[in-house]
Parts: sequence; structure tokens; C-alpha cells
Amino acid sequence: MNERQRLGEFGERIAAHRLEAAGMTVVARNVRTPGGEIDIVAHDEHDVVFVEVRTRRAAPGVAAESLGDTKLRRMWQCAMDYCDAAGINPERARIDVVSVDLAPGGQAAHVEHFRGIEIPDE
Repeated sequence: MNERQRLGEFGERIAAHRLEAAGMTVVARNVRTPGGEIDIVAHDEHDVVFVEVRTRRAAPGVAAESLGDTKLRRMWQCAMDYCDAAGINPERARIDVVSVDLAPGGQAAHVEHFRGIEIPDE
């Protein structure tokens, strides 16, 4: 595992803990679909939540700012692929983002959960 993969894994563990602390149930991590990978799949009451985790080390701004429109559209397609394969009503699906910013020592300095991200039109 390279440094970037370790950073991503660390951020995903922090994000999973944050989601569970908010009452959500993490049901899968690093799910592969035909369109790409979903970092975390969770349940929030009746909703299926597809979570993108963005982790950055000591950079200006918040990690979530690194998430562009193209990635959001790809994420939505992955979520729809997952729903199709699992027989889930896509109207119960939503996209969330957990932003993890690390301090210079590697500790989580700021963790923020953005719920129900709007998917931009092409």
C-alpha cells in the first residue's frame, strides 16, 4: 500500500466513525461498480447513502473543495449502478461527502459531513 492509499484508508476510517456517531450504519466500504468505486455505503434510516471521502494533509481550504463536478456525476452513476444491482429504489439514494483535513502531525484537525450533495448537470 502506497502513501496515498494509506492516507485514503485513514480518512475512510475517520469518516466511517463520524457516520456511525451520527446514527448511520456503514454497510460496505470500497465498493466497485462498472463506473468506479464508492468509498462508503451506509444506511440513514430509510435512505441508502453513498459517501465520498476526501482527505487532505495540511492544505489551504477544506478537503471537500477538491471534489469536482465530473467526480460527482461519476459518483451518482456508481450509486445508480449499485441500486440497480441491489434492487434498491434510486429515489431512496443520496450522495454525502465527508471531508477530513489533517494537521501537520497527521491527526484529524477538521472533519465535516456534507449531506445530500446536489449533482450538477452536464
